[in-house]
Amino acid sequence: MVKKVIGIALLVVMISMAVFSFIDTEEEAQTPKQQNSDGAGIVPPNQTGIEEGQYAPDFKVETLSGDTFQLSDLRGQKVIMNFWASWCGPCKDEMPEMQKFYEEYGDKVEVVAVNLTGNDSGVKAVEEYVNKNGYTYPVPLDKDSKIQEQYDIYNIPTTYFIGTDGKVQQPPKLGPMTYDYMVEMIDKLS
Repeated sequence: MVKKVIGIALLVVMISMAVFSFIDTEEEAQTPKQQNSDGAGIVPPNQTGIEEGQYAPDFKVETLSGDTFQLSDLRGQKVIMNFWASWCGPCKDEMPEMQKFYEEYGDKVEVVAVNLTGNDSGVKAVEEYVNKNGYTYPVPLDKDSKIQEQYDIYNIPTTYFIGTDGKVQQPPKLGPMTYDYMVEMIDKLS
């Protein structure tokens, strides 16, 4: 009888340990970064992207409106360059904030929203989304994902803050921006 009681007690202890271990493992799998993560991953995060102090790589592509866009043409101006896709929920959250900022500060800073068209639903879907929501800032199209590769974009939205010297002057922002955050960032650019 004593052996049965000890055996049952051991079994209860082992089951309790297994349950607590499972719960602990689940909590560890959701690190604070993952629990608070904003944005959508699109490729493995094995690269760091362009860092503060580096020149922003130049590129030349067509915009949604059919114009040619070349980043180096903006040299001498402050630039907020955002990478997004029309299926990305956090991107959709920040785009109205970007429009509001663009309408208020567009004369002091260039706002550029590079669509990762190679990972999106096609130009027509991007055009419909932008038109439906009335976004008026430039939307360069990364149709072949070359800009994404240049900037090692692995999370969207991702935003770079480029100074008048053409260098990235602040750490890139992973996740959606607010209007107030953008105002704070332009004050930090020279």
